[in-house]
Amino acid sequence: MLDWLVIGGGIHGTHAALVLTARAGVAPDRLRILDPQPTLLARWNQCTGNVQMPFLRSPLVHHLGLYAFDLLEFSRTPAGKPFAAFAPPYDRPGYALFQAHCRHLLAQHHLAALHLQGEALGLRRLGERGWQVETPAGSLEARRIILALGLSDRPAYPDWARLCRAAGAPVRHVFDRDVHTAHLPPWRHAVVFGGGISAAQLALALAARQPGTVTLLMPHPVRIHQFDSDPGWLGPKYMRAFEAETSLERRRQMIREARHRGSMPKDVYQDLRRAVRHGELYLQEANVKGAMPQADGRLLLSLTSGDTLETDNLLLATGFEQQRPGGRWLDDVIATYELPVAPCGYPVVSKALRWARGLYVMGPLAELELGPTARNIAGARKAADRLAHVVERRQTNRPVVAGCRQ
Repeated sequence: MLDWLVIGGGIHGTHAALVLTARAGVAPDRLRILDPQPTLLARWNQCTGNVQMPFLRSPLVHHLGLYAFDLLEFSRTPAGKPFAAFAPPYDRPGYALFQAHCRHLLAQHHLAALHLQGEALGLRRLGERGWQVETPAGSLEARRIILALGLSDRPAYPDWARLCRAAGAPVRHVFDRDVHTAHLPPWRHAVVFGGGISAAQLALALAARQPGTVTLLMPHPVRIHQFDSDPGWLGPKYMRAFEAETSLERRRQMIREARHRGSMPKDVYQDLRRAVRHGELYLQEANVKGAMPQADGRLLLSLTSGDTLETDNLLLATGFEQQRPGGRWLDDVIATYELPVAPCGYPVVSKALRWARGLYVMGPLAELELGPTARNIAGARKAADRLAHVVERRQTNRPVVAGCRQ
């Protein structure tokens, strides 16, 4: 039986495994990461690679390493120096630098050896001993489980797009598992539909490949925000009131109001305007009220502005569905063990992110405790720190026998 099993090998699960083993002293052979992808961070790599972002939206100190300035120090080493690039404000790291640092951490800490490729299908309590996780290849047992589940398997499709895709029209989501935007075949007129940073960055990347053949169709006016929530949510400025709020419904409302969905930083918008001025990209603000597949494989979009757009390559950048991660198997666990959930369906957990004896959460599942940054890299760091304290407290409280710590 393992001491810890992390379910999810994305940013959150990988960072938690690193912190628990390299900082909190969990023996690597007592911890594993269960994830269906062939490698850790695979879905992160695909989703961020598809957007083709030049710089991260998050600042220098938000990364997978143990200490705040690990990424900066890495950028000064022979391995990191070729990728060293930062953008104002907040010294946002270049995407290539961030990815090189991730690869460095995986190799340095031998995290790939902790990866078990598989998917969680169910969870069963083993009395006081821990939990049993069902997978297609059999069951795994662990004293403590961390649910580091994300939403990357649920790209959000508008209803009209879902119908068109079912009819065989050229509609894809930038976060679909089978989409790789770097390898798209040539197009006559590509349309990127979305209003946030992912849509903007993808449109800019495609326009750089085929200038003058790309339209960014935005369903709402441009929303300028440096981050997807105010930096005050990272500390006591806003979190003090959030933590004092006893109503879980009000906490959910605070999270909803804090998130700047469909927004982009000022510098990305300036890049868009520059591309439009130079004729590299077209920018149109309208929603889609209908779409008609054409006989030649193209798609005719009817817009709320009264215009129409014809495309042979429609890419959605409309984020992820706003549902609790885990799906049906987690629904069954909640019902079987009467795990506490808020009216929104998300876990009610302790400050240590404990949902039940031996069961912990991070990422979106922890947001009623950690607030609107729970899903971000900053949220991964905050959650892993709390989980490390769980281990450190247990070690401190171990009984001493014959002068030796057990």
